[in-house]
Amino acid sequence: MNGPYTEEQMTFTTLNLRELEDSASKAGLAPAMEARFARVPLACERSGLSLQRIAPGERQPFGHRHHDSEEIYVVLAGSGRANLDGEIVPLRQWDTVRVAAATMRCFEAGPDGLEFIAYGAGTAGLGDVEAEPGWWDD
Repeated sequence: MNGPYTEEQMTFTTLNLRELEDSASKAGLAPAMEARFARVPLACERSGLSLQRIAPGERQPFGHRHHDSEEIYVVLAGSGRANLDGEIVPLRQWDTVRVAAATMRCFEAGPDGLEFIAYGAGTAGLGDVEAEPGWWDD
């Protein structure tokens, strides 16, 4: 926690996304994926943020949607594709995609991998997520 404030008065928090725990590794999804979730460590009250990486040629093993939270994805590095309710969208560095809450989504990395930031305004955490294993199956 940063700033000259007590926790009750805190007006900002800083952290390094790469130093957060890799939740994908903890869930047995490494080395195909990395996922570093910042909502709780940043003490977010009305938003969430994650840094995610998909290894070259890999695809997330599940699709997901939200009940209330739209999300914005910003590609930081690499390339790939997103499957958004069955529509395949190519992605390259600096592409930004807004996805409505109810839209099922899944991401796949290209030959250089895919690294992106996911931002959402939800506060329910995993309680807002509906995941479907193997949703994007060719």
